[in-house]
Amino acid sequence: MTGRSTPRAAVIGAGFGGIAAALQLRRAGAEVTVYERADAVGGVWRENSYPGAACDVPSFLYSYSFAPKLDWSRRFAPQAEIQEYIEDTVDAFGVRQSLRLGQQLTSAAWDDGAGEWHLEFATGLTATVDILVAATGQMSTLNLPAIEGAETFRGPAFHSARWDHDVDVTGKDVVVVGTGASVIQIVPAIADAARSVTVVQRSPGYVLEKGDHAYDGPQGRLRSRLRRWQSYLSKELVVPRLVRWPALVGPPERRFHRELEQWVPDPELRAKVAPADRYGCKRILVSNDWYRVLQRPDVTLLDDRVVRMTETSVVTGSGTEVPADVVVYGTGFRTHAFLEGVAVTGTDGQSLAEAWAAGPEAYLGMSVPGFPNFFLVYGPNTNPAWNSVLVLLEWQAQYLGKVARAWRRRGPFAMSATAKANAAFTADVQRRSARSVWVTGCANWFTTATGHNTQNWPRLATAYWWATRRVAWRDYDVRPLDRAPEPSSPELLRR
Repeated sequence: MTGRSTPRAAVIGAGFGGIAAALQLRRAGAEVTVYERADAVGGVWRENSYPGAACDVPSFLYSYSFAPKLDWSRRFAPQAEIQEYIEDTVDAFGVRQSLRLGQQLTSAAWDDGAGEWHLEFATGLTATVDILVAATGQMSTLNLPAIEGAETFRGPAFHSARWDHDVDVTGKDVVVVGTGASVIQIVPAIADAARSVTVVQRSPGYVLEKGDHAYDGPQGRLRSRLRRWQSYLSKELVVPRLVRWPALVGPPERRFHRELEQWVPDPELRAKVAPADRYGCKRILVSNDWYRVLQRPDVTLLDDRVVRMTETSVVTGSGTEVPADVVVYGTGFRTHAFLEGVAVTGTDGQSLAEAWAAGPEAYLGMSVPGFPNFFLVYGPNTNPAWNSVLVLLEWQAQYLGKVARAWRRRGPFAMSATAKANAAFTADVQRRSARSVWVTGCANWFTTATGHNTQNWPRLATAYWWATRRVAWRDYDVRPLDRAPEPSSPELLRR
């Protein structure tokens, strides 16, 4: 350990966040290995390959600033094109050689004496590293409903993020559970082929016109950068009304309901799709086809819930039995279950599950007290309120690069957020969230049952850049690893 000047870093996950982290760590001089449980990179864009899958953030903003793609086919890129972009980026920046695919992390234990992380994988592979980066994201654990009789259903039933491409829905009766971001893309994409589609909705959301269109060719570097900045700044302007002054969502709510009368003339259907929640409380959705497809005679919307399944049908809470050949669960993810299935142990044998017994939290969404040299990418409270998550992922990756450079300059050290800094950060997040539309407007996946925000960043995205533009070493317990343990020494890194 003494004199080791090059940190060994393990990045868990090869989605957008993991790839950005790997690139910045490598640029800072670290030895980087990326471990991915699947057989390909891409993260959610690899897994969400359902019909109609596409991004709801403009393409030029939903990409790395350091790897601009000038020839996006559409304003909102489809899944296959985003997956191709990720693959191309991995190759263009030489990350492929650092990948270890098919490696599911099962445990990570910090060795305080050696100042190292010991990793174990489901394949039996083991590794020892200095820095551990968990880039598994907030949407990697499926939320599958427990439905009585589900095991007796004779047809295929699968989650939207595990779409079974061997299943042909042509001429089939398809039941889709949920009305979230995936479902409003799936139903229009399969309606023409299926005999019937029945959507079982828990609660409706705000679905705005998408404004999508094809590009007629490459946009040019300057134009693409302008489009990126226009999208970024226009999204930043929305944030204050969602977070600081939620009363200001009144005008867009009223405008939406006026437009809904034109989009959905039938009053009975309109009553089903009209949200009672505050605007922005749940994820705002975009689609040009959702309300149109619901008006088809072969598409039915049930404002209900599935309580039971038989061999050939689903039964709702109102007693309606719906014939089904195929069932699709568009029920989202267990977003509070960061690193589920991985036993992470920090100092004094404390597990991450114990540290997060009251809910996941981390300083800057990245560092947990008592877990040295352990960082999260897209961790708690780093989902931007309205902007592209990729901008926050890049800033987190750059932050990790600063840590690796400090290691190389000053020698090996162990660092984790102080309890005080973590408590102050968490308190500030919750204080700002308390007045937000997420906490005051409805129940959602951003918050717990008690109104504790575990997901969203309750400020401008730009404020996160400001908070991470440098490492505030005073907020960390820092211990040099070339001598015996001693009290926190942030001065080591200021020399």
